[in-house]
Parts: sequence; structure tokens; C-alpha cells
Amino acid sequence: MKLLNYTTTYFAFLLLLIITVWALIFYWQMLDEIYDSMDDGLENQKMLVIQKAIKDPSILQKTNFDDGYYTFRKVTKSDKILSHRDQYRDTTMYMLNEDDFEPVRLLESIFRHEDEYYKVKVITSMVEEDDLIEDLFYSILWLYIGMVVSILLLNNFLLKKVWHPFYDLLRKLKNFNIESDQEIHYAETNIEEFKLLNKNVDRLLKKSRESYVNQKQFIENASHELQTPLAISINKLELLLESEHLNEKDISLLADGIQNLERLSKFNKSLLLLSKIENRQFENIETLNINQVLQEIIDSLEDLADLRKINIEFEQQQQLLFEGNKELIFILYVNLIKNAIIHSSKNNRIYINVAQNEVVIQNEGEHSLNTAVIFQRFYKKSGVKSSTGIGLALAKAIADKYELGLHYQFREGHLFITKFPVNLKNS
Repeated sequence: MKLLNYTTTYFAFLLLLIITVWALIFYWQMLDEIYDSMDDGLENQKMLVIQKAIKDPSILQKTNFDDGYYTFRKVTKSDKILSHRDQYRDTTMYMLNEDDFEPVRLLESIFRHEDEYYKVKVITSMVEEDDLIEDLFYSILWLYIGMVVSILLLNNFLLKKVWHPFYDLLRKLKNFNIESDQEIHYAETNIEEFKLLNKNVDRLLKKSRESYVNQKQFIENASHELQTPLAISINKLELLLESEHLNEKDISLLADGIQNLERLSKFNKSLLLLSKIENRQFENIETLNINQVLQEIIDSLEDLADLRKINIEFEQQQQLLFEGNKELIFILYVNLIKNAIIHSSKNNRIYINVAQNEVVIQNEGEHSLNTAVIFQRFYKKSGVKSSTGIGLALAKAIADKYELGLHYQFREGHLFITKFPVNLKNS
């Protein structure tokens, strides 16, 4: 629901921002309208007061606001007086009922009566701006609260219900396994877009499943079809090699042919195994003791190590337990240890250490390998003819399958390190 929540939050924020801007604009427009209304009222009161003064000149002696809303004051004739225009301004006046100074709107004007000039002042009460701001603030605040509550209700009930088929599909796709024959049952929906999405996802999954099965069958069939003639050819050449009518040159050529065919057979098996790993065809999971697996591999490679006069040192600082396929884990460390034996010079040693949830395999070396291509297929640093160039690629594929983080370092020799999850119950 993250996308939905982000979208709703963004929409709410944008809407609240728009309302805030609108409220500020409305506030200034409302103030302007209030002032226009008060000024019109003062203009009308001024005219009435002047008419009243013409009829009753006695009120021209009223010089303060104690008993009314207007005052008069005689002024001398001057250019300034003659050019005087009506002036509106805000001021304060003491109000008995409030016992405080309150804001009022004041109009000052000059008029002529019987060759005399008088300044008239007219006042009217006005809306207090701070009260207006406070009322507007609380109005917007309640509007905000109402919108937030509405958006939360909309998000948690209506939108979740509308988007339920989409998130249900995402959850099922996350758990989908192309190796199995399971089918995805789509949630019922009346939304045309989700119906179209379900239809296209179903078509894509079926096509992917079909392609996967066809690829898997092709690889298996091609491998078996290649393996049979290779085995027959090797057997026939071995029988021919036992013939007494061959000279040394013929024997040498036959031996080279058998060696190449055996290498091709080994290469074919490695490619098939690599394909099976990538297609996740090893699902037989069991609890493995990595230390025991390593010891078995060391025992099985003892003859090869002795032949090359390589001493294997095995240090066990920790017992590693791991849930996985034994055949794959065995292949992983066979390839790593065998790679170390083959690429080490004679009368040297290989150091294998199990500690801190990792396995380190180290052999001698003077220069670092190219980390960019070391785990690629068919990469070979040396000219070892028996190497297919797939061993480290196989090891990398298995390590990636189990997220063991296989990586290479050069530190006083070549180090191949596999890291196991820290939550394993090891001792």
C-alpha cells in the first residue's frame, strides 16, 4: 500500500496548500470588501450630518465624540483647506461598554457653510482584525481536521477496497514459482483496468512457464544426446588403443583424441549442471554440517593433492550448519578447493579456515586475478588443459542461489570467501 499511501498523502498536502492559499486570498478580499462597505457607510453618514448642520447650525459647536459619532471644527480658509479631500483612516477610541480602546474607522472631510469652512469627522465601529483572523484560523483548522479525517477514512476503507485486487496480484506474483505447476487465482473485480491487468499477467505467466519447460527439456535432451555418442566414441577409441598393430605415433594420436573427448564430456556435464542450477532444479533441502562436507571433499581430493605435492591445512574454529542441497554444496567447495590445488605450484600448501560464519580457501599467488571476469564462464588464467573454465562459474551460481556471497580477495595469496547468514544456529 506504499504507493497508495504516498499518492493520498501527496494529494492531501497539495489540497491543503491550495486551501491555505485560497483562505489567505479570501481573507484579503474580505477585508477589502469590509473597508469598502464601511467607507460607503461613512460617506453616507457624512452627507446626512452636513445636511443636518445646514438645517440646525447649533450642532456645528459639537467638537468631541462624547455624545455622538461626529464632530465639527471650524478651520481657516487656505489653499490646503480648499484642496483637501476626504480621508479615511483607522484609529482607536475608548468604548465605555468594552472599558477599553477599540478600533474605529474615521472619515475626515471639509465643507463650506455660510462662507465658513468646517472639518467634520465621522466614525463607525469596525470588525477587529485580530478577531477576524482568529475566527478564520479556527475555521480553516476545523476544515483541515475534517479533510484529514476524510482522507484517512477514504484511504483505509474505500481506496483499500478498490485497490485490493492489485495488491493481491502483487503478493501472488511475489510467491510465484515458475518451476511448479501452480496457478494464480485472481481476485474478483469490477474494475476494467484490473481485469485487463489480470488477463495480461496470466497470459505472460503461461508463456513464461511454457518457455521454461521447453528450455529445460531441450537442455536435458541435448545433454543426454551428446553424452551417449561421446561415451561410445571414448570406449571405441580405448578398445582401438589396446590394439597391437599401432605404432607410437598412432597411440599418441588416439590418446589425444580420448583426452579431448573426455574433456568435451566433462564440459557437457558442467554446462548441464550449470543450467540446472540456474533453473533451480535442486530442491532437495537438508541440514548440512559444512565442516563435515569440507572434510569429505579434502579426503576425496587427497590423491590429487599428493600428486602435486600440495599440503591441505584445515582449521575449524566454528561448526557451520546450513539448510541446502548437499550435492550443490559439495560441488561448490569441490570446485573451489580443486581450483586452488590445480593453480598452486608444487610443494606448497592450501589453507582452509571455518570461522565467523564464513569459509576461507587460500592458496599461494603473487598477483591478483581480474575480479571483473574471474567468475565468468570459460575464463582461464593459466594454460591448464584439463580446465573447462566453468568451475568458478558453477561455484558462483551455487553461491548466488543460496546467497552465500562468494567473492575473491588477494591478500598474501588468493582468497575465495563464502559468507553464511549470521542467524544460523552454529557453535
